[in-house]
Amino acid sequence: MKKTRLLAALLLVLTAAFSSCTKEDTDVDYVVGAWYSHSQFEGLARNGAVSFVLNGKAYVGLGTDGTDKFTDFWEYTPGTNTWRQRASFPGVGRYFAVGFAANGKGYVGTGYDGLNRLKDFWEFDPTANTWTQKADFGGSARYSAVAFALNDKGYVGTGYDGNYKKDFWQYDPLTDAWTQKPSFGGNKRLGAVAFVANNQGYICTGLNNGIYETDNWSYNPATETWTEHRKLEGVDTNGTGYDFSAVPRAYAVAFTIGNNAYVTLGNKDTALLSCWAYSPTDDNWYQKTDFVGSSRISAVGFALGNAGYVTLGASGSTRYDDLWTLEPDADVD
Repeated sequence: MKKTRLLAALLLVLTAAFSSCTKEDTDVDYVVGAWYSHSQFEGLARNGAVSFVLNGKAYVGLGTDGTDKFTDFWEYTPGTNTWRQRASFPGVGRYFAVGFAANGKGYVGTGYDGLNRLKDFWEFDPTANTWTQKADFGGSARYSAVAFALNDKGYVGTGYDGNYKKDFWQYDPLTDAWTQKPSFGGNKRLGAVAFVANNQGYICTGLNNGIYETDNWSYNPATETWTEHRKLEGVDTNGTGYDFSAVPRAYAVAFTIGNNAYVTLGNKDTALLSCWAYSPTDDNWYQKTDFVGSSRISAVGFALGNAGYVTLGASGSTRYDDLWTLEPDADVD
């Protein structure tokens, strides 16, 4: 009888211990998302590059190795995990530019060439493999701005032109014209991230006069209005238990998979590896598995299919050329 009671007690302890490790009971400790290494970027290692996605392929170029400012551009095909060099960018080499894809073409502009802030803009035709100069950016010459595309129009805002900026501009590829829109709803900043989710453009994170910004705003192109969402501060009390004050940073990367956005890398006084997913459905942030490569800033990120990609970047004087993918719903052992 004593042995039976002892076994029963032991089973109860084991059951309780197992239950405490389930996803439902320890949401704050249960983190999913797996990172995998892929074919290295074929150009030279660099930071401050740009990227855009067209027809299921990613295009990556520009940037700096700390000395040279690059003009080369490369195409990545996820199905074969291969890189192919494409026509070089015809403008001056630069870093901290912006890029987006709209109406079947890629667009690149603004940035810094080491001496001058820039405002020229260029269009890339992937079929013809050619670049064409377009109308200059409508705002002031600047670098470290953000960009996204919605409904085949591009949007560019924030950045630094000698002062921190929060103006916001729309580019129409059909008319090759820039139109100023209502200014970004948050504070001025540089080194922020932008992404598209739920058919709206979002801008968050970034740095303003030494302050890491904690606001998150979305832009509705139909109404031309900005809406503020959950602040990136404090501990969430609606179920996750995560400390959202770990999300703010500068010079991070962002990409969208499905209807969720992902923010990773960057720095907040020190280099960061953490990765966060934002759900516009419940206006909540969810922690994902930390990036498994080296910590870095000024990398590039993009999404292809159901995976996010991160490549390039810098840590001090070290530049990177590795490529990593995130499968956001994969379990990590």
